[in-house]
Amino acid sequence: MSRVTGLLREMVMAHFFGAGFASEAFRIGFLIPNLTRDLFAEGALSSAFIPAFVDTMQQKGRKEAAHLANLVATAIMLIVGAMCVLGILLAPNLVEMLASPFHNTPGKFEQAVRMTRIMWPFLLLVAMAAQVMGILNSCGQFGVPAMASTLFNIFSLAAGLSIGFLGPFGISPIEGMAWGVVIGGGMQLAWQIPSLYKQGFYFRPAFDWAHPGMKRILRQMGPAILGNSAVQINVTVNTYLATHINDPVRGFNSSVSWLQYAFRFMQFPLGLFGVAIASATLTSISRSASSGNMDEFRRTLSRSLGMVFLLTIPSSVGLVLLRESMIGAVYQGGEIATYDIRQIAVALSFYSLGLCGYSALKVLTPAFYALNDSRTPMMISFCSVVINYAVAVTMVRGAGLGHAGLAMTTSVVANFAFLLLFLILRKRIGGMHGRALFDTVVKVAFAALLMGMAVAASSYGMRNLCGTSKLGRIADLVVSIPIGVTIFYHACRYAKVSELELALKALTAPLARMRAKIR
Repeated sequence: MSRVTGLLREMVMAHFFGAGFASEAFRIGFLIPNLTRDLFAEGALSSAFIPAFVDTMQQKGRKEAAHLANLVATAIMLIVGAMCVLGILLAPNLVEMLASPFHNTPGKFEQAVRMTRIMWPFLLLVAMAAQVMGILNSCGQFGVPAMASTLFNIFSLAAGLSIGFLGPFGISPIEGMAWGVVIGGGMQLAWQIPSLYKQGFYFRPAFDWAHPGMKRILRQMGPAILGNSAVQINVTVNTYLATHINDPVRGFNSSVSWLQYAFRFMQFPLGLFGVAIASATLTSISRSASSGNMDEFRRTLSRSLGMVFLLTIPSSVGLVLLRESMIGAVYQGGEIATYDIRQIAVALSFYSLGLCGYSALKVLTPAFYALNDSRTPMMISFCSVVINYAVAVTMVRGAGLGHAGLAMTTSVVANFAFLLLFLILRKRIGGMHGRALFDTVVKVAFAALLMGMAVAASSYGMRNLCGTSKLGRIADLVVSIPIGVTIFYHACRYAKVSELELALKALTAPLARMRAKIR
C-alpha cells in the first residue's frame, strides 16, 4: 500500500509539474533532508537501535528497555533538531554543492533553496517515526508501522494539493507540495503513537550518555553513519553529475527528474519485497544472535535471501521488458511528454539490473549489526564510493550514456556490495545454506526466463494491436502481467522452489485471520 500510494503521489507530481523547472527544484530540495534521513534515521539509527533494544528487553526487562527508548528519543530531539536548524541556515550552500548549474536558469536556484528550507523539519519527524517503528517491530507488531509510510504518502499529497492549489495562503503549487511533505512526516509519526502507548511505552525526557545500552548504540552508530555516508556520497556524486548532463534534444537538463521518477518506480518492488522482508528479518535474527542460536540465525537469513530472490528476479525481468508500458501507464499525460517517458523508461531498465542486489543488501547489512559488527558494512560502503565514482564518470563522460549511465552505476555498486557482504558473512557464521540458496536462484532464474519470453511476445503483440497511448499501455500491462505471473508461478511449482510456499503462506495468512475474525 505504501508503494502504491507512493506511485500515486509521483503520478500527481508528474501530471502537474512534469520534468521541468519546478520539479527539478523540488527534487533537489527534498533530496537534501532525505539523504540525511537515510543517513541517521532509517539507516544507522534503526540498525543500531533495534538489536540493542531487543537485547535489553530480553536480558533486563521491559522497564529498562523503555528507559533506553526514552534516552534515544531525547538524543534524537536534541541532535537531529539542531541539524535541522543548521540545515535551514546553510540551505544555499547545500544547494550550491549539489546543483550549481541551477544558476543558469533564472529563479531555479532560489526555488530549490526555498524547497530545502521548507522540508528540513521532515528529518526530525521521520527520525522519531523510525525509532517508534523499531520499538513496535521489536514487540512483534509490524502492521501499524508498515502502514505509516502509506499515511505519509496520502497526507503529504492531500495537504500539498490543498495548500498549493486550494489554500488562501499565496503559496505556489510546488511550495505547497513541499509543505505537504512536512505534514505527511508528522502523520507518519502520529499514526504510530497510539500503538506505542498500547505496548506500554510513554516518552519521558531522559539524559544518560553513560548508559550501557546508549553507549552500545552510539558505538554502533558511529561506523554505521560512516558506512551510510558512503551511500549518500554516491547519491551526491550521481546527482551532481546528473545536473551537469546536457540534453541536446531538450536544450535544458531534466536528468534529475528522470532518475527520480525511475527510481521511485523501482522502489515499488524494492519496498514491497526487499524492505518488508528485511524489517521482519532484523527482529528475528536479533533475537537469535542475542540468545546465541546461530543455527536459527543462519536458517532465517538463508530463507529471507531465498525469498528476496524469488520475488525480485522476476520483478527485474518484468521491469525491463514492460518498462515503457509501466512508465507510460503511470506518468503519461499532463506535463510529462512522450520524450520524458522514453528517458525515464531507459533509466528504469538500468536500475532494474540492481534490484536483486539492492534488496538483498537490505537483509544482509542489518545482520552484521545484529552480530555487533558495524565495521564490515562501513568498509564495504567506502569501497563502493571508489567504484561508484569510477563507474559513474566512465559511463557518463567516457561512454556518453548520460542519465542511463548513472542508473547503471547504481546497479553495479549495489550488486558489488551484496556479493562482498554475502561472502564475508557466510565465512563469519560458518555457512549460510549456500547450496540450497544457489539451487533456489537457478530455479527462479529459469522460471523468470520462461516468463520473460512469454511477456516479451505478449507485449509486442499488444503494442502492435493497441498502440502507445495511455490506454494502450494499460492494456499491455493488463494482459502481459497476468500471463507472466501465471507462467512464473507454475514454473516455480514444477521446479519445487520451497520459498514459493513460504511466500504464499505469508500472503494468505493475514487474509485467513481476517476471515476468521469476521466469522
